[in-house]
Amino acid sequence: MTPTQFLTSLRSAKHYANQIVHLEHLAPRAAKYARLENSLHPALQDALKQIGIEKFFSHQAHAINAAREGYDVVVATSTSSGKTLCYNIPVLEAILEQANSRALYLFPTKALAQDQLRALDELTNVLETNKQIVFDTYDGDTKREARTKLRKRGNIILTNPDMLSLGILPNHSMWADFIANLKYVVIDEAHIYRGVFGSQVACVLRRLRRICEYYSANPQFIFCSATIANPGEHVHRLSGRRAKVIAEDGAPRGQREFALWNPPFIDKTRTTRRSPNSEAAHLFSELVREKLRNITFVRARKLAELVLLYARDNLKRTDPELVDKVKSYRAGYLADERRAIERDLFSGKLLGVTATNALELGIDVGHLDATVVVGFPGTIASLWQQVGRSGRGTRDALSILVGMDDPLNQFFMRHPEVLFAKPVEHALIYPDNPYILEKHLPCAAYELPLTNADEDLFGPGFVEAMIRLERSGTLEYRNEQWYFRGLGYPAEKVNIRSVSDQIVSLVDTKNNFKTIEEIEATTAMQRCYEGAIYLHQGESYLITKLDLEAGAAYCKPVDVDFYTEVRENGETRILKSLRERAVGAGLVPAHYGDVRVTEQIVGYRRKRQFTEEVLATIDLDYPPQLFDTKAVWWDIPEELIRKISREGCDLAGSLHAAEHACIGLLPLFAMCDRWDIGGLSILLHPDTGKPQIFIYDGFPGGIGITEKAFALLESLWTATLETIEQCPCEFGCPSCVQSPKCGNNNEPLDKKGAVILLRGLLGGK
Repeated sequence: MTPTQFLTSLRSAKHYANQIVHLEHLAPRAAKYARLENSLHPALQDALKQIGIEKFFSHQAHAINAAREGYDVVVATSTSSGKTLCYNIPVLEAILEQANSRALYLFPTKALAQDQLRALDELTNVLETNKQIVFDTYDGDTKREARTKLRKRGNIILTNPDMLSLGILPNHSMWADFIANLKYVVIDEAHIYRGVFGSQVACVLRRLRRICEYYSANPQFIFCSATIANPGEHVHRLSGRRAKVIAEDGAPRGQREFALWNPPFIDKTRTTRRSPNSEAAHLFSELVREKLRNITFVRARKLAELVLLYARDNLKRTDPELVDKVKSYRAGYLADERRAIERDLFSGKLLGVTATNALELGIDVGHLDATVVVGFPGTIASLWQQVGRSGRGTRDALSILVGMDDPLNQFFMRHPEVLFAKPVEHALIYPDNPYILEKHLPCAAYELPLTNADEDLFGPGFVEAMIRLERSGTLEYRNEQWYFRGLGYPAEKVNIRSVSDQIVSLVDTKNNFKTIEEIEATTAMQRCYEGAIYLHQGESYLITKLDLEAGAAYCKPVDVDFYTEVRENGETRILKSLRERAVGAGLVPAHYGDVRVTEQIVGYRRKRQFTEEVLATIDLDYPPQLFDTKAVWWDIPEELIRKISREGCDLAGSLHAAEHACIGLLPLFAMCDRWDIGGLSILLHPDTGKPQIFIYDGFPGGIGITEKAFALLESLWTATLETIEQCPCEFGCPSCVQSPKCGNNNEPLDKKGAVILLRGLLGGK
């Protein structure tokens, strides 16, 4: 059955309720080829011919040419466009020409490193040369004897940023020969390195550059990324070096039918939709029945299991022989189990998998016919990564995005043209965040003493972080250098995937008080408040007690059909305005700067899985938490305040509704999740004496999200206004102005007033 035939069958089924709100036909694209400026090494050219590669797509040729000319390169093209050759060719050619050449490959996950190891194996197995090329993965699973061999003889090391930070850089003297001959550093899936994680990886790469310089090495950097709006800017922030951007995709693709599937309303007031997860389970079952191999992506581990459970129940009734042809795939499974699922999907043994974004990255799972994405995954780049898992090469494919009930998803349901245009979001990192530098500068000082010259490498936050580290006694200044004073080595205490050094252990009281997970202390209150349902490896745990002093959250396994959603209140005080500008046709004063945020957990809601019905609202009394961060805020003109009053609208509700909707739409413009940002609306702010709306970065020091919002404020207001105006509800709903994070139970909210406010900010009437 073709994708078009499948959609026709869906439309003719009795359950169909006009859920397909848009169908985009993506035409096939022919390959574009280009030539290398100079011939390849003969052995490498013969090897490529043996595996069926006799010419290069245009982006491959341009990337290889640029790397040969000595440029740092970033290749930002679509999934399955053959980016691996863009770095394997220059690296292997360098080794063939000079046997002691070395290369370091960094991947965000061990699974991806293993997958790329297979690709390297395939190419080198047919490479006829008298020079043995030694390569392998080097991570926590690598045996000790293999590590020694790789350090001494390895031409190519495949690892991850965690191992580079924790195992390689602190022990660089053991890697002296490898680093001295390092010719290339390859960073795959560069778009993954954003937010706090990306900011920390940027610090690790700066530490690597210091060590390379110490051993008189100056390696080239080759980055591969999904299609993001700012590949050049992003990798410059990531490595501190400029790279040549290769963004024109020469790979072919088959035609694709892309449907936007919006769950229907189930009430007359048009405020509640049918569960997107139930809709996804139905689509998944129908695809499997028609033998269309697919991945159905969901946002959480528990949902991967639940959608699979619902689908299996569905299949049991009509096609019991298909029940064993579907599985779920998520983090938490043992590595051997994940590899087995990947092999079964690759071989065709499985017809479908429900998965989290653990399958989003470029692990080769063979040819798939379809992908279903349940809820916009946060960024357009991630969406196309997930969608691109089907229809590899010139095969036809089907993709379905199931809309969830929030402003961003409903914006795309009403504005499909935005979804299918050039990606608009920017990958954001803030590597000179003083809070992050305070973690990595001690690591750098342990590796080599720091000097004033390192300020150029680590950026403007260097001085502030160094002052704090010197005052705390972590670093000692002598002989015009800073030395690490502590015991052990500091990198062992730095988790580059979190912002906090302090952890809270999740302790299972029903299983011999076993620690099942560790989370950072800065988010413990939001995730492990008493009464919270915590998901771990697809299982639900009830948090019975949170003890921050002991660093423990106590829990027990439970079988429930609901989840919990935290409620917070907060206060935002202005510390310093760093930039100001007049925004919109109304020339509204907008500000970007430093703020101090106070957040307090005030309670939580229990919401039924799938239906999202609120079962209960529970109050909590937790102490407030304070942190300094970056924010954007704007004034509300006096004439606009008077207009809102004349129209009989509530000013507080108007501000509150506009704030919620702006936060919901900001991920459209910045590569972030709505949970990465916070906000505040207030009738009379103590620092300005005016009504104010704030949006702030949810991490200490900020990570660049609101800086991007400040630059694109008119676009954010425009998208927010359109979303609220076009929502069919009368007084406001989760699709427009209600927020799942609101600590005030989404009260007051004035949808009409928010429209007047946003029109006025943009200079309209």
